[in-house]
Amino acid sequence: MVSAAFAALVGQPQAVELLTQAIARQRLAPAYLFAGPDGVGRSLAARSFLAAILKAAGGRLTDQRLEAGNHPDLLWIQPTYLQQGKLVTRPALLAKGEALPKTRPQIRLEQIREITRFLSRPPLEAPRSLVVLEQAETMAEAAANGLLKTLEEPGQASLILIAPGEVSLLPTLVSRCQRIPFYRLQQAQIQQVLTQAGYAEILEHPQILQMAQGSPGAAIADWQQYQALDPELLQTCLEVPSSVRAALERGRQISQTLDLEAQLWLVDYLQHAYWQQLRQPAVLQVLEQTRQHLLGYAQPQLVWEVALLSLSGAI
Repeated sequence: MVSAAFAALVGQPQAVELLTQAIARQRLAPAYLFAGPDGVGRSLAARSFLAAILKAAGGRLTDQRLEAGNHPDLLWIQPTYLQQGKLVTRPALLAKGEALPKTRPQIRLEQIREITRFLSRPPLEAPRSLVVLEQAETMAEAAANGLLKTLEEPGQASLILIAPGEVSLLPTLVSRCQRIPFYRLQQAQIQQVLTQAGYAEILEHPQILQMAQGSPGAAIADWQQYQALDPELLQTCLEVPSSVRAALERGRQISQTLDLEAQLWLVDYLQHAYWQQLRQPAVLQVLEQTRQHLLGYAQPQLVWEVALLSLSGAI
């Protein structure tokens, strides 16, 4: 049965029904939007969908071959950093043990052109060419416009855009995609996923589960970030600076010790921790402004100094 390909996907019955029916009826859309929060199974669903398409056509796509990206009719696009004139993905940098750049990765126009070249030839083994764009919301405007031209005439292909929702993409892109909704999981489903994935210890940390908000993938990412941080620094950050000097020293320590991704995670962690302790909206507002400034690539040390001084006056 086609539905067997989705056996590992937990808590997304509507998505499974829509995708299995598309394969069973041989009515694959030229483009899909897998819309929903991070970490709830969108990428897993895409892999399962691709495997089911090939199996229904008499082909075969193993997880190893899919992860390696060496199927001739499959192109899997991820956001990239630009380093020394080359495009590098986050997993590739982490695999080499290299530090992540201060900027955030994005899907670039060069990658959209790669899709165009890929789709210009007929599929070799599969019934159609298959393209997946992870974090499609990171596309710059030029890249999004380039993809729009491809979606207007996709040819013998199916494209899957993975994004948080419709508002994160150009309306013209959304209008050309069939929407497949994904939802946050219930507590029992989160427990099932974390236990199966070997992360049962997260269930003993309610703060991490609260931050994840129904996303087991987010819970795992938060847990890994939590473990990577210096416990002493984390504990210090939970205490409001007692003086101007303490605020300035802490701001310098955070900006020099943590990369941008870790700093953004720390903002989330402090928002949840301070809200549980104090229930003061002004504190959340200060931290939300901190997040926006960091995302705007303002000078991190200055951002944290201002935030910590503001927190001292807000509490």
